[in-house]
Amino acid sequence: MTITLTEQVAKKIIQKLIQGEDYRIEVVALINAQFLQYTIDFFKKIVDAKLKNKDITVDWYKKEFLNENLSANEIAINSGLNKKTISNMYNSATKEIVIEASKEHYEELYQAIQSLVDGENDLDVTLTLKLKGVSVDLNVSESLIVINTLAVKRAALRGGLWSTAGKRVEKPLMLTLCKLYSVPEQHYSVRIKGSPISEVDFEREIDFYLINGKQQHKCEVKLMGKGNPEGADAVIARDSKVFVADKLSDTNKKQLNSLKVEWVEMRDHEGYKRFKKILENLKIPHKDIEGKIDKKLEAIFKEIFR
Repeated sequence: MTITLTEQVAKKIIQKLIQGEDYRIEVVALINAQFLQYTIDFFKKIVDAKLKNKDITVDWYKKEFLNENLSANEIAINSGLNKKTISNMYNSATKEIVIEASKEHYEELYQAIQSLVDGENDLDVTLTLKLKGVSVDLNVSESLIVINTLAVKRAALRGGLWSTAGKRVEKPLMLTLCKLYSVPEQHYSVRIKGSPISEVDFEREIDFYLINGKQQHKCEVKLMGKGNPEGADAVIARDSKVFVADKLSDTNKKQLNSLKVEWVEMRDHEGYKRFKKILENLKIPHKDIEGKIDKKLEAIFKEIFR
């Protein structure tokens, strides 16, 4: 079963942000779950491939795992690369380019491993995989190729899920803040590529606006770490009036203040409450939060994740 950054995970991330807690454990847990499931599935494929090619002398891994019938993404990962790296190298990620780059890189990797193994005469490693009572042994060269593939896959999962987390949470976090302070719907708007929408594809970049009459104030969300210098740069590039972040350094805050940009640091103690000050400064109608915050969040989540 493939685990994705579901609405349930998004809810947990937002809840931790509102509570001023570290949300990263939710993404790390998801990375671990996906990677471990991938590893188990990959090992099963290794056993099947090795058994199928037990009587041949050619490179069985290359034959099975760089097979052109596989997807471009699978071929790239199996060669020890990922499509983004190939795209950066060749300014293209067509399947033909991916296959060519993957085969070239795999040959270099294979030769590097062989040279390493030949120079380490004292080292002998055997990786034994057993499936349904049938086992296969991988020598040190084969084991290193498999380990390298797993390392590349984890890096790809990590990069993809961290990126997705930010996009997945951006809209619902802003909606949650607005609904916590009972901002009327006509005073905020979600848009994608400049057009009003009713349903947002969470994995695409969106714009969120706070509205006061003819004034539309663009809001930026960045779940960045403390001291990340890209904060002010993102605001400048996108001409944002409101900046919501997980953590902000003193330098970040000075930059934003100098730009006259309103900001919220979620990790600060009850940091979300600064959003009320922003609403006041921008003259956006709102009300104070009444009742327990957990109950409010529960009701809001039912409304925005439907």
